[in-house]
Amino acid sequence: MPEQIMLEKYAELALKRGVNLQKDQMLVINSSIEGVEFTRIVVKKAYEIGAKTVHINWSDDDLDRLWYENAAQDVLGNVPEWRVKMYDHFAEDGAAILSIRSTNPDLLKGIASSRISASNKASGEAMKNFRKYTMNDKITWSIVAIPNGEWAKKIFPELSEEDAIEKLWNQIFTITRVDQTDPIAAWNDHNATLAKARGVLNDRNYKKLAYKAPGTDLEIELPEGHIWKGGSSLSEQGIEFNANMPTEEVFTLPHKYGVNGTVSSTKPLSYGGNLINNFSLTFKDGKVVDFSAEEGYETLENLLNMDDGSRRLGEIAIVPHQSPISQSGLIFFNTLYDENASCHLALGKAYPSSVKGGADMDDDALDRHGVNNSITHVDFMMGSGELNIDGVKADGTTEAIFRNGNWAINVK
Repeated sequence: MPEQIMLEKYAELALKRGVNLQKDQMLVINSSIEGVEFTRIVVKKAYEIGAKTVHINWSDDDLDRLWYENAAQDVLGNVPEWRVKMYDHFAEDGAAILSIRSTNPDLLKGIASSRISASNKASGEAMKNFRKYTMNDKITWSIVAIPNGEWAKKIFPELSEEDAIEKLWNQIFTITRVDQTDPIAAWNDHNATLAKARGVLNDRNYKKLAYKAPGTDLEIELPEGHIWKGGSSLSEQGIEFNANMPTEEVFTLPHKYGVNGTVSSTKPLSYGGNLINNFSLTFKDGKVVDFSAEEGYETLENLLNMDDGSRRLGEIAIVPHQSPISQSGLIFFNTLYDENASCHLALGKAYPSSVKGGADMDDDALDRHGVNNSITHVDFMMGSGELNIDGVKADGTTEAIFRNGNWAINVK
Protein backbone atom coordinates (compact mmCIF):
# COMPACT_ATOMS: atom_id res chain seq x y z
CA MET A 1 0.00 0.00 0.00
CA PRO A 2 1.16 3.56 -0.67
CA GLU A 3 1.86 6.08 2.06
CA GLN A 4 -1.05 6.83 4.38
CA ILE A 5 -1.00 10.53 3.50
CA MET A 6 -1.59 9.76 -0.21
CA LEU A 7 -4.49 7.45 0.57
CA GLU A 8 -6.02 10.09 2.81
CA LYS A 9 -5.66 12.75 0.09
CA TYR A 10 -7.33 10.40 -2.42
CA ALA A 11 -10.17 9.62 0.02
CA GLU A 12 -10.69 13.31 0.76
CA LEU A 13 -10.74 14.12 -2.95
CA ALA A 14 -13.37 11.45 -3.64
CA LEU A 15 -15.56 12.81 -0.84
CA LYS A 16 -15.13 16.56 -1.29
CA ARG A 17 -14.78 16.84 -5.07
CA GLY A 18 -16.27 13.52 -6.19
CA VAL A 19 -19.62 13.16 -4.40
CA ASN A 20 -19.16 16.45 -2.47
CA LEU A 21 -20.54 14.91 0.71
CA GLN A 22 -22.62 17.29 2.81
CA LYS A 23 -23.07 17.43 6.58
CA ASP A 24 -25.86 15.11 7.79
CA GLN A 25 -26.03 13.35 4.41
CA MET A 26 -26.00 9.56 4.03
CA LEU A 27 -23.05 8.10 2.11
CA VAL A 28 -23.38 4.78 0.27
CA ILE A 29 -20.13 3.10 -0.80
CA ASN A 30 -19.97 0.25 -3.31
CA SER A 31 -16.58 -1.38 -2.82
CA SER A 32 -14.69 -4.61 -3.36
CA ILE A 33 -13.18 -6.41 -0.38
CA GLU A 34 -9.87 -5.85 -2.20
CA GLY A 35 -10.24 -2.24 -1.15
CA VAL A 36 -11.12 -2.73 2.49
CA GLU A 37 -8.20 -0.67 3.85
CA PHE A 38 -8.86 2.27 1.54
CA THR A 39 -12.61 2.03 2.17
CA ARG A 40 -12.04 2.30 5.93
CA ILE A 41 -10.07 5.52 5.32
CA VAL A 42 -12.94 6.88 3.22
CA VAL A 43 -15.47 6.01 5.94
CA LYS A 44 -13.38 7.71 8.63
CA LYS A 45 -13.05 10.85 6.47
CA ALA A 46 -16.78 10.79 5.73
CA TYR A 47 -17.69 10.87 9.41
CA GLU A 48 -15.16 13.66 9.98
CA ILE A 49 -16.95 15.67 7.27
CA GLY A 50 -20.25 15.06 9.06
CA ALA A 51 -21.92 12.13 7.30
CA LYS A 52 -25.19 11.08 8.86
CA THR A 53 -24.31 7.43 8.31
CA VAL A 54 -22.22 5.36 5.91
CA HIS A 55 -23.54 2.18 4.33
CA ILE A 56 -21.15 -0.23 2.58
CA ASN A 57 -22.12 -2.69 -0.18
CA TRP A 58 -19.24 -5.15 -0.41
CA SER A 59 -18.37 -7.28 -3.43
CA ASP A 60 -15.83 -10.05 -4.00
CA ASP A 61 -14.51 -11.00 -7.44
CA ASP A 62 -13.91 -14.63 -6.47
CA LEU A 63 -17.44 -15.04 -5.12
CA ASP A 64 -18.88 -13.32 -8.18
CA ARG A 65 -17.01 -15.77 -10.41
CA LEU A 66 -18.35 -18.74 -8.43
CA TRP A 67 -21.89 -17.36 -8.74
CA TYR A 68 -21.64 -17.07 -12.53
CA GLU A 69 -20.18 -20.58 -12.75
CA ASN A 70 -22.74 -22.31 -10.54
CA ALA A 71 -26.01 -20.39 -10.17
CA ALA A 72 -29.07 -21.62 -12.05
CA GLN A 73 -29.98 -19.65 -15.17
CA ASP A 74 -33.22 -18.37 -13.62
CA VAL A 75 -31.22 -17.09 -10.62
CA LEU A 76 -28.82 -15.24 -12.92
CA GLY A 77 -31.80 -13.55 -14.56
CA ASN A 78 -33.31 -12.31 -11.31
CA VAL A 79 -32.46 -9.36 -9.04
CA PRO A 80 -33.89 -9.70 -5.51
CA GLU A 81 -36.60 -7.16 -4.74
CA TRP A 82 -34.87 -6.18 -1.50
CA ARG A 83 -31.82 -4.97 -3.45
CA VAL A 84 -33.94 -2.80 -5.73
CA LYS A 85 -35.80 -1.32 -2.75
CA MET A 86 -32.53 -0.71 -0.93
CA TYR A 87 -31.09 1.42 -3.73
CA ASP A 88 -34.39 3.21 -4.27
CA HIS A 89 -34.40 4.04 -0.54
CA PHE A 90 -30.87 5.44 -0.74
CA ALA A 91 -31.83 7.64 -3.70
CA GLU A 92 -35.06 8.86 -2.11
CA ASP A 93 -33.10 9.76 1.03
CA GLY A 94 -30.74 11.90 -1.07
CA ALA A 95 -27.69 9.76 -0.33
CA ALA A 96 -24.35 10.35 -2.04
CA ILE A 97 -23.26 7.24 -3.95
CA LEU A 98 -19.53 6.50 -4.19
CA SER A 99 -18.28 3.47 -6.15
CA ILE A 100 -14.72 2.32 -5.44
CA ARG A 101 -13.89 0.07 -8.40
CA SER A 102 -11.25 -2.67 -8.20
CA THR A 103 -12.05 -5.31 -10.79
CA ASN A 104 -10.12 -7.92 -12.73
CA PRO A 105 -10.66 -7.17 -16.47
CA ASP A 106 -10.62 -10.92 -17.21
CA LEU A 107 -12.79 -11.89 -14.24
CA LEU A 108 -15.42 -13.80 -16.26
CA LYS A 109 -13.23 -15.09 -19.07
CA GLY A 110 -14.53 -18.51 -20.10
CA ILE A 111 -18.02 -17.96 -18.67
CA ALA A 112 -20.76 -18.40 -21.29
CA SER A 113 -21.70 -14.95 -22.56
CA SER A 114 -25.39 -15.90 -22.35
CA ARG A 115 -25.07 -16.27 -18.56
CA ILE A 116 -23.39 -12.88 -18.21
CA SER A 117 -25.97 -11.30 -20.51
CA ALA A 118 -28.86 -12.71 -18.45
CA SER A 119 -27.45 -11.12 -15.30
CA ASN A 120 -26.70 -7.77 -16.96
CA LYS A 121 -30.16 -7.59 -18.51
CA ALA A 122 -31.91 -8.41 -15.24
CA SER A 123 -29.87 -5.79 -13.38
CA GLY A 124 -30.55 -3.17 -16.05
CA GLU A 125 -34.29 -3.76 -15.90
CA ALA A 126 -34.44 -3.87 -12.10
CA MET A 127 -32.40 -0.72 -11.51
CA LYS A 128 -34.26 1.52 -13.99
CA ASN A 129 -35.74 3.74 -11.32
CA PHE A 130 -32.47 4.15 -9.43
CA ARG A 131 -30.62 5.05 -12.62
CA LYS A 132 -33.04 7.94 -13.17
CA TYR A 133 -31.58 9.50 -10.04
CA THR A 134 -27.98 9.19 -11.24
CA MET A 135 -28.41 9.84 -14.98
CA ASN A 136 -30.56 12.91 -14.30
CA ASP A 137 -28.17 14.21 -11.60
CA LYS A 138 -30.91 14.13 -9.01
CA ILE A 139 -28.33 12.95 -6.47
CA THR A 140 -24.54 13.18 -6.27
CA TRP A 141 -22.52 10.17 -7.33
CA SER A 142 -18.95 9.37 -8.27
CA ILE A 143 -16.67 6.54 -9.41
CA VAL A 144 -13.01 6.12 -8.45
CA ALA A 145 -10.66 3.17 -8.93
CA ILE A 146 -8.03 1.41 -6.83
CA PRO A 147 -5.61 -1.33 -7.92
CA ASN A 148 -5.78 -5.05 -7.44
CA GLY A 149 -3.23 -7.66 -8.44
CA GLU A 150 -4.96 -8.98 -11.55
CA TRP A 151 -5.69 -5.53 -12.95
CA ALA A 152 -2.19 -4.23 -12.22
CA LYS A 153 -0.53 -7.28 -13.82
CA LYS A 154 -2.74 -6.89 -16.90
CA ILE A 155 -1.27 -3.40 -17.42
CA PHE A 156 2.30 -4.21 -16.31
CA PRO A 157 2.81 -7.93 -17.07
CA GLU A 158 6.61 -7.62 -16.89
CA LEU A 159 6.53 -6.63 -13.19
CA SER A 160 5.94 -8.67 -10.05
CA GLU A 161 2.44 -8.31 -8.66
CA GLU A 162 3.67 -6.15 -5.78
CA ASP A 163 5.60 -3.81 -8.08
CA ALA A 164 2.73 -3.68 -10.58
CA ILE A 165 0.28 -2.63 -7.86
CA GLU A 166 2.66 0.06 -6.62
CA LYS A 167 3.16 1.39 -10.14
CA LEU A 168 -0.60 1.45 -10.78
CA TRP A 169 -1.20 3.34 -7.52
CA ASN A 170 1.33 5.95 -8.68
CA GLN A 171 -0.38 6.24 -12.06
CA ILE A 172 -3.75 6.71 -10.37
CA PHE A 173 -2.40 9.40 -8.06
CA THR A 174 -0.86 11.27 -10.99
CA ILE A 175 -3.89 11.01 -13.28
CA THR A 176 -6.35 12.05 -10.53
CA ARG A 177 -4.03 14.91 -9.43
CA VAL A 178 -3.66 13.44 -5.93
CA ASP A 179 0.11 13.90 -6.23
CA GLN A 180 -0.34 17.68 -6.40
CA THR A 181 -0.02 19.89 -3.31
CA ASP A 182 -3.74 20.72 -3.29
CA PRO A 183 -5.68 18.15 -5.35
CA ILE A 184 -9.04 19.83 -4.73
CA ALA A 185 -7.77 23.18 -6.03
CA ALA A 186 -6.23 21.37 -9.02
CA TRP A 187 -9.61 19.80 -9.77
CA ASN A 188 -11.37 23.14 -9.48
CA ASP A 189 -8.98 24.49 -12.14
CA HIS A 190 -9.51 21.40 -14.31
CA ASN A 191 -13.30 21.70 -14.06
CA ALA A 192 -13.04 25.34 -15.11
CA THR A 193 -11.02 24.32 -18.19
CA LEU A 194 -13.61 21.72 -19.21
CA ALA A 195 -16.40 24.24 -18.59
CA LYS A 196 -14.79 26.58 -21.13
CA ALA A 197 -14.58 23.80 -23.73
CA ARG A 198 -18.22 22.79 -23.31
CA GLY A 199 -19.22 26.47 -23.43
CA VAL A 200 -17.53 26.90 -26.83
CA LEU A 201 -19.32 23.84 -28.22
CA ASN A 202 -22.68 24.98 -26.85
CA ASP A 203 -22.18 28.36 -28.53
CA ARG A 204 -21.37 26.64 -31.85
CA ASN A 205 -24.63 24.62 -31.67
CA TYR A 206 -23.62 22.18 -34.40
CA LYS A 207 -26.32 20.31 -36.29
CA LYS A 208 -24.09 17.35 -37.11
CA LEU A 209 -20.62 15.91 -36.45
CA ALA A 210 -18.57 14.03 -39.06
CA TYR A 211 -15.83 11.62 -37.89
CA LYS A 212 -13.04 10.31 -40.09
CA ALA A 213 -10.13 8.03 -39.11
CA PRO A 214 -8.73 4.66 -40.22
CA GLY A 215 -11.75 2.32 -40.13
CA THR A 216 -14.11 5.16 -39.18
CA ASP A 217 -16.39 7.20 -41.44
CA LEU A 218 -19.35 8.28 -39.34
CA GLU A 219 -21.93 11.08 -39.31
CA ILE A 220 -23.86 11.89 -36.15
CA GLU A 221 -26.81 14.28 -36.03
CA LEU A 222 -27.31 16.24 -32.80
CA PRO A 223 -30.81 16.79 -31.39
CA GLU A 224 -32.29 20.25 -31.20
CA GLY A 225 -31.57 21.65 -27.74
CA HIS A 226 -28.62 19.36 -27.07
CA ILE A 227 -26.28 20.44 -24.26
CA TRP A 228 -22.55 19.80 -24.07
CA LYS A 229 -21.47 18.88 -20.56
CA GLY A 230 -18.17 17.93 -18.94
CA GLY A 231 -16.19 18.22 -15.75
CA SER A 232 -18.38 18.86 -12.73
CA SER A 233 -22.18 18.66 -12.63
CA LEU A 234 -24.85 20.18 -10.42
CA SER A 235 -27.29 17.95 -8.57
CA GLU A 236 -30.97 18.73 -8.23
CA GLN A 237 -30.07 20.34 -4.87
CA GLY A 238 -27.43 22.53 -6.52
CA ILE A 239 -24.46 20.54 -5.16
CA GLU A 240 -21.44 20.47 -7.49
CA PHE A 241 -19.87 17.03 -7.96
CA ASN A 242 -17.64 15.03 -10.31
CA ALA A 243 -19.23 11.77 -11.41
CA ASN A 244 -16.00 10.33 -12.83
CA MET A 245 -12.53 10.71 -11.39
CA PRO A 246 -10.57 10.99 -13.64
CA THR A 247 -12.42 12.84 -16.37
CA GLU A 248 -11.03 14.60 -19.43
CA GLU A 249 -14.15 14.66 -21.61
CA VAL A 250 -16.82 17.01 -22.83
CA PHE A 251 -19.92 15.14 -23.96
CA THR A 252 -23.44 15.38 -25.29
CA LEU A 253 -25.97 13.03 -26.87
CA PRO A 254 -26.62 12.07 -30.50
CA HIS A 255 -30.01 11.97 -32.19
CA LYS A 256 -30.96 8.33 -31.76
CA TYR A 257 -32.22 8.06 -35.37
CA GLY A 258 -29.47 10.17 -36.94
CA VAL A 259 -26.29 8.07 -36.88
CA ASN A 260 -24.95 6.67 -40.17
CA GLY A 261 -21.68 5.04 -41.21
CA THR A 262 -19.00 2.87 -39.60
CA VAL A 263 -16.88 3.33 -36.49
CA SER A 264 -13.91 1.22 -35.38
CA SER A 265 -12.61 0.78 -31.84
CA THR A 266 -9.12 1.96 -30.89
CA LYS A 267 -8.81 0.39 -27.43
CA PRO A 268 -10.07 -2.86 -25.85
CA LEU A 269 -13.45 -2.68 -24.12
CA SER A 270 -13.74 -4.48 -20.79
CA TYR A 271 -17.41 -5.44 -20.50
CA GLY A 272 -19.00 -7.97 -18.19
CA GLY A 273 -15.66 -9.43 -17.10
CA ASN A 274 -14.54 -10.04 -20.70
CA LEU A 275 -12.60 -8.07 -23.30
CA ILE A 276 -13.99 -6.99 -26.68
CA ASN A 277 -11.17 -5.98 -28.98
CA ASN A 278 -10.66 -4.63 -32.51
CA PHE A 279 -14.35 -4.28 -33.26
CA SER A 280 -16.40 -2.17 -35.65
CA LEU A 281 -20.03 -1.10 -35.79
CA THR A 282 -22.02 -0.01 -38.85
CA PHE A 283 -25.06 2.24 -38.29
CA LYS A 284 -28.05 3.03 -40.49
CA ASP A 285 -30.63 5.56 -39.28
CA GLY A 286 -29.17 5.32 -35.80
CA LYS A 287 -29.18 1.54 -35.41
CA VAL A 288 -26.31 -0.97 -35.58
CA VAL A 289 -27.00 -3.10 -38.66
CA ASP A 290 -23.63 -4.87 -38.86
CA PHE A 291 -20.68 -5.51 -36.55
CA SER A 292 -17.44 -7.44 -36.25
CA ALA A 293 -14.88 -8.18 -33.53
CA GLU A 294 -11.53 -9.97 -33.51
CA GLU A 295 -12.00 -10.82 -29.82
CA GLY A 296 -15.20 -11.02 -27.78
CA TYR A 297 -17.66 -11.32 -30.69
CA GLU A 298 -20.30 -13.15 -28.64
CA THR A 299 -19.95 -10.68 -25.77
CA LEU A 300 -20.48 -7.80 -28.19
CA GLU A 301 -23.42 -9.59 -29.79
CA ASN A 302 -25.11 -10.05 -26.42
CA LEU A 303 -24.52 -6.39 -25.55
CA LEU A 304 -26.11 -5.26 -28.82
CA ASN A 305 -29.08 -7.57 -28.28
CA MET A 306 -29.77 -6.39 -24.72
CA ASP A 307 -32.72 -4.33 -26.00
CA ASP A 308 -33.55 -2.08 -28.96
CA GLY A 309 -31.77 0.87 -27.37
CA SER A 310 -28.51 -1.04 -26.95
CA ARG A 311 -28.04 -0.94 -30.75
CA ARG A 312 -28.21 2.85 -30.72
CA LEU A 313 -25.87 5.52 -29.36
CA GLY A 314 -26.55 7.45 -26.17
CA GLU A 315 -23.39 9.55 -25.79
CA ILE A 316 -20.74 11.39 -27.81
CA ALA A 317 -17.59 12.35 -25.89
CA ILE A 318 -14.63 14.37 -27.08
CA VAL A 319 -11.24 13.85 -25.46
CA PRO A 320 -8.01 15.27 -26.94
CA HIS A 321 -5.29 12.77 -27.78
CA GLN A 322 -2.91 14.91 -25.70
CA SER A 323 -4.85 14.21 -22.49
CA PRO A 324 -2.67 13.05 -19.57
CA ILE A 325 -4.07 9.52 -19.67
CA SER A 326 -3.41 9.20 -23.39
CA GLN A 327 0.09 10.58 -22.99
CA SER A 328 0.86 7.90 -20.38
CA GLY A 329 0.96 5.47 -23.31
CA LEU A 330 -0.87 2.85 -21.25
CA ILE A 331 -3.96 0.80 -21.98
CA PHE A 332 -5.74 0.41 -18.65
CA PHE A 333 -8.33 -2.22 -19.65
CA ASN A 334 -10.71 -0.16 -17.52
CA THR A 335 -13.30 2.10 -19.12
CA LEU A 336 -13.09 4.74 -16.38
CA TYR A 337 -9.49 5.36 -17.43
CA ASP A 338 -9.39 4.39 -21.10
CA GLU A 339 -12.43 6.53 -22.01
CA ASN A 340 -10.55 9.57 -20.71
CA ALA A 341 -7.62 8.84 -23.00
CA SER A 342 -9.73 8.76 -26.14
CA CYS A 343 -12.76 10.19 -27.88
CA HIS A 344 -15.52 7.71 -27.27
CA LEU A 345 -19.14 6.86 -27.92
CA ALA A 346 -21.62 4.97 -25.76
CA LEU A 347 -24.12 2.34 -26.75
CA GLY A 348 -27.39 2.51 -24.85
CA LYS A 349 -29.10 5.02 -22.65
CA ALA A 350 -28.48 8.74 -23.09
CA TYR A 351 -28.24 11.18 -20.20
CA PRO A 352 -31.60 12.98 -20.43
CA SER A 353 -30.06 16.10 -18.87
CA SER A 354 -27.98 16.47 -22.06
CA VAL A 355 -31.00 17.99 -23.83
CA LYS A 356 -32.89 21.07 -22.67
CA GLY A 357 -35.69 20.05 -20.30
CA GLY A 358 -34.80 16.37 -20.67
CA ALA A 359 -34.66 15.63 -16.96
CA ASP A 360 -38.40 16.41 -16.71
CA MET A 361 -39.51 14.54 -19.86
CA ASP A 362 -41.22 11.15 -19.89
CA ASP A 363 -39.99 8.36 -22.17
CA ASP A 364 -42.29 9.31 -25.06
CA ALA A 365 -41.17 12.94 -25.00
CA LEU A 366 -37.52 11.91 -24.84
CA ASP A 367 -38.00 9.68 -27.87
CA ARG A 368 -39.57 12.54 -29.82
CA HIS A 369 -36.49 14.62 -29.06
CA GLY A 370 -34.20 11.81 -30.29
CA VAL A 371 -32.97 10.79 -26.82
CA ASN A 372 -32.08 7.10 -26.66
CA ASN A 373 -33.42 4.86 -23.92
CA SER A 374 -31.99 1.51 -22.85
CA ILE A 375 -31.26 -0.62 -19.81
CA THR A 376 -27.54 -0.34 -20.58
CA HIS A 377 -24.92 2.37 -21.13
CA VAL A 378 -21.52 1.17 -22.35
CA ASP A 379 -18.72 3.50 -23.44
CA PHE A 380 -16.25 2.37 -26.08
CA MET A 381 -13.11 4.10 -27.29
CA MET A 382 -12.71 5.18 -30.92
CA GLY A 383 -10.33 8.15 -30.73
CA SER A 384 -6.69 8.29 -31.79
CA GLY A 385 -4.01 10.65 -33.05
CA GLU A 386 -5.47 10.11 -36.53
CA LEU A 387 -9.05 11.19 -35.77
CA ASN A 388 -10.55 14.23 -37.50
CA ILE A 389 -13.94 15.67 -36.53
CA ASP A 390 -15.88 18.32 -38.44
CA GLY A 391 -18.85 20.27 -37.12
CA VAL A 392 -21.71 21.08 -39.48
CA LYS A 393 -23.85 24.10 -38.60
CA ALA A 394 -27.54 24.58 -39.37
CA ASP A 395 -26.72 26.67 -42.46
CA GLY A 396 -24.57 23.85 -43.85
CA THR A 397 -21.20 25.47 -43.19
CA THR A 398 -18.50 23.14 -41.90
CA GLU A 399 -15.54 23.77 -39.63
CA ALA A 400 -12.79 21.61 -38.21
CA ILE A 401 -13.26 20.67 -34.54
CA PHE A 402 -10.50 18.06 -34.29
CA ARG A 403 -7.43 17.46 -36.39
CA ASN A 404 -5.02 14.60 -35.73
CA GLY A 405 -6.76 13.82 -32.48
CA ASN A 406 -6.61 17.29 -30.90
CA TRP A 407 -8.66 20.48 -30.83
CA ALA A 408 -8.70 22.51 -34.03
CA ILE A 409 -10.83 25.27 -32.48
CA ASN A 410 -9.88 27.44 -29.53
CA VAL A 411 -11.63 26.03 -26.45
CA LYS A 412 -9.68 28.00 -23.82
